[in-house]
Amino acid sequence: MSVKTNLSAFEKRISLKFKDKELIKQVFVHRSYLNENPNFGLEHNERLEFLGDAVLELVVTEYLYLNYKNPEGELTNWRSALVKGQMLSQIATELGINEYLYLSKGESQSQGKSRQLILANTFEALVGAIYLDQGYKKSQQFINKFILVHLQRILDNELFKDAKSRLQELSQELNAVTPIYKVISESGQDHAKNFNIGVYLDNDKLFAEGLGSSKQEAEQDAAQKALEKWSN
Repeated sequence: MSVKTNLSAFEKRISLKFKDKELIKQVFVHRSYLNENPNFGLEHNERLEFLGDAVLELVVTEYLYLNYKNPEGELTNWRSALVKGQMLSQIATELGINEYLYLSKGESQSQGKSRQLILANTFEALVGAIYLDQGYKKSQQFINKFILVHLQRILDNELFKDAKSRLQELSQELNAVTPIYKVISESGQDHAKNFNIGVYLDNDKLFAEGLGSSKQEAEQDAAQKALEKWSN
């Protein structure tokens, strides 16, 4: 039995036992795999991802609302830090999701931001599958265990602060310039776009690049990369 079909090991890892084994298998099916294997027998995971994104946001929002009296703006920033792609891909990596992905030959060679995006999307698909198979309570417990456990670290290190705002403050303070963001390239189909955006400083000089599934996400990634470059 291949590692991909041996999902019982993964179920143990997340402390859940799926009733529908086809559903958990579908979690790991990337669209690219079906392009090369049209008779695979399962859909890709994008509909599960769509559902999981909503469940994840609801559970995190509910937790923050019930446990903190902070203003809406602060809670929104905390939630964004918890559910952003970088965080989800990191948790997906820790869970070993990479081992189970069904990818095309081309996508299986992908690294860096491209693979992080696949992992983040797969994690959201997993949340959607847990909701369908196990219900809201189990989804909530899963999100508490693997997502909300990071909240205190985010608060202690102020990781919730907006990267674009911090970069603008820093660049204006040190260089008296305002960062400019431009699309370098975009790829993917209309429903699954990927953007590569550059942030320009010092007479329109490219300073850093970022990737994301939306322009806003790619701009934040570019700003974060610029901040890291500035600090080194």
